[in-house]
Amino acid sequence: MTKQRKITLSEAEIPTHWYNVAADMPTPPLPPLNPGTREPIGPEMLAPLFPMKLIEQEVSVERFIEIPERVREAYTLWRPTPLFRAHNLERALDTPARIYYKYEGGSPSGSHKPNTAIAQAYYNAEQGVTKITTETGAGQWGSALAFACQMFGLECEVYMVRISYDQKPYRKLMMNTWGAEVIPSPSERTQAGRKILAEAPDSPGSLGIAISEAVERAVADEGTRYSLGSVLNHVLLHQTIIGQEAIKQLEKAGEDLPAVVIAPFGGGSNFAGLAFPFLHRKLSEGAKIRAIACEPASCPKLTRGVFRYDFGDAVGMTPLLPMYTLGHTFVPAKIHAGGLRYHGAGALVSQLLRDGVIEAQAIDQLETFEAGVTFARAEGIIPAPEANHGVAAAIRQANEAKEAGEARVILFNLCGHGHFDMAAYQDYFDGKLQKHALSQSDIDAALAKLDTPKIPAAV
Repeated sequence: MTKQRKITLSEAEIPTHWYNVAADMPTPPLPPLNPGTREPIGPEMLAPLFPMKLIEQEVSVERFIEIPERVREAYTLWRPTPLFRAHNLERALDTPARIYYKYEGGSPSGSHKPNTAIAQAYYNAEQGVTKITTETGAGQWGSALAFACQMFGLECEVYMVRISYDQKPYRKLMMNTWGAEVIPSPSERTQAGRKILAEAPDSPGSLGIAISEAVERAVADEGTRYSLGSVLNHVLLHQTIIGQEAIKQLEKAGEDLPAVVIAPFGGGSNFAGLAFPFLHRKLSEGAKIRAIACEPASCPKLTRGVFRYDFGDAVGMTPLLPMYTLGHTFVPAKIHAGGLRYHGAGALVSQLLRDGVIEAQAIDQLETFEAGVTFARAEGIIPAPEANHGVAAAIRQANEAKEAGEARVILFNLCGHGHFDMAAYQDYFDGKLQKHALSQSDIDAALAKLDTPKIPAAV
């Protein structure tokens, strides 16, 4: 009898609501602060950046928020996404573990990012916005938003981190094909970019710098708004369609809840999308589920950063958020997982980590690419460099299961394919990649620059 490999859902089974983990958190996240007064802000301060419907979602504590029919209709272009049982990988690892992965690489832009890009473009168009600015690292978020803006008749201006702009030209061309303008960041177009270039003409850029540029452009024009691909509460909310589908698919596969849920971590959208719906079962029903966020060893905010208020951008224009951070001026090494090169973590994920509800692991670049090649040779799909962090953590868990003789269920998010990242694999095969693990002195130097409010240990 042929083993079941792919578990699918019908379009009618696409979730009708997003799940909001804020409703179940043991400790509510702290409020954002005004960057000038450092006092808690109200929704009105976010109005120059986001449409009101997204601001309402950002501050909501409602457990389930309805997905607009127009958004669900757009989702049917690629959703529901398949859940795979990794039979070949299990054999290659000789593990008793049952490994499943949720594959988000079949979206038009090749990753999980359109789950929120479509929603954000819809709400902006509904409010009469004509243009959206944003930043992008490796280009997955930028290409997703360019696709979404094209669907809803919006202009799109993307500030792409310089090192990724140079490393990944085809991501830029994807954005251009969908009508977006793509600018390497830091750029001469903004005051923030000119300031950075004056100080460091050869700056490789960072997501924090690119955010500063995109925000500056958005607030300067009444018809323009800003869009973020991770970190913020409403962005993480939109991604929870992933985990909700996965719960249904595991039930169809005859599995109970997984022992461990794993996803890569940059700002939080990838991890939250898969893990948060499972955390609902953990927080509301006491289910014993581990949730592991996997970050680069070169940008280890969850595992080696500090929990305090910090800016989301490099220049300090955005509201201050309570987060695990390496400091908003931190510029990570030039790793190929450009989408994970972000200095801070979303407030929801940060609070959950502080409360011990979730875990975090840092994985170096060489281990991630070794895992990606192992996965590709077993399962056939070549993962994006970002996705390789989840693969590596899943392989760690499978090896632990082998040593313990446990047939545990492991679920991870294969968040995107690596078809536009083959130069990164070439560098790996040529022995050009480095681990890029940070020394404690590097981290201390970055954190020493922080002058943002500290958070008392008792809070």
